[in-house]
Amino acid sequence: MSPYIATILLSSLGLGTTLTFMSSHWFLAWMGLEINTLAILPLMAQHHHPRAAEATTKYFLAQATAAATILFASTINAWATGEWNITCLTHPVATTLAMMALALKVGLAPVHFWMPPVMQGLDLPTGLIMATWQKLAPFALIIQIAQTTHPQLLTTLGLLSVFIGGWGGLNQTQLRKILAYSSIAHLGWMIIIVQLKPQLTIMTLAIYVLMTAATFLTFKLVSATKINTLATSWSKTPIMTTMAALALLSLGGLPPLTGFMPKWLILQELATQDLPLTATIMALSALLSLYFYLRLCYAMTLTMSPSTNNSSTPWRLQNTQNTAPLAIFMTTTLLLLPLTPLAQALIN
Repeated sequence: MSPYIATILLSSLGLGTTLTFMSSHWFLAWMGLEINTLAILPLMAQHHHPRAAEATTKYFLAQATAAATILFASTINAWATGEWNITCLTHPVATTLAMMALALKVGLAPVHFWMPPVMQGLDLPTGLIMATWQKLAPFALIIQIAQTTHPQLLTTLGLLSVFIGGWGGLNQTQLRKILAYSSIAHLGWMIIIVQLKPQLTIMTLAIYVLMTAATFLTFKLVSATKINTLATSWSKTPIMTTMAALALLSLGGLPPLTGFMPKWLILQELATQDLPLTATIMALSALLSLYFYLRLCYAMTLTMSPSTNNSSTPWRLQNTQNTAPLAIFMTTTLLLLPLTPLAQALIN
């Protein structure tokens, strides 16, 4: 792809997200979401491969359905209340429709079915944009309408997402599908707390973006898309492989890594709000996701590369990729836990 075209598309992504962030009218927010969708479609389809075309088509249909539902919900609310303001979404039917449409936008269960196959059809840089940047604009709207949404709907979406994100990733061998199910599980943690403490949702989303960016950039550095390819990374870059294993454990939420912070604070807030059963179910369901993260760590650090012809042996050439972003994201992924008191002070 021409660098000029790529610059225009990436600028359009930023414009769409910024437009949604700054909008107070439903029509303006819808325009931002549509600009986001239209800007990423050429990036998804740039590799002329049947799987990329299939992923682009599935993504377009899912996003078009969600956008139409958002317009329908906002029209229902305007018809009933006379208000197009995002924060004035008070009609119960419109609120439920808008929340389910935004859940479809980001890939929350039970409307997550498009997410794993779409991620599987993308290359790693575009998959990184899909898993991180494309979540920002819909979540800005989710946070604004969460206070008028029925609590049971949000709890159901959160619990289903954590369970399906955990169960779905157990039997996968493709790294992009594993990261897609990881995204679904993390979105469940964000949505479960959005009505009780939206600042905690924002912090969890920011930390998820950091951890996912570090993981995607690591896989891009070692050119890995399957689990069996990870076994060859130890002999090429042992230090990078060790950091990648720690980043995966941080995604799983193990202390003393950064990923433990949001889960800890969310469980603490759920217990404070007299929801011990929900907190217990969330903590137990996190073990499902932890299993496939440990499986990836085992493949990277404790297995030898295959001696059969099932996978091609990569050349041991000097890597020329820019590793500065990876270094920044990896450092924050591993070392932010001591700043938990500061994070608590900021969100309280």
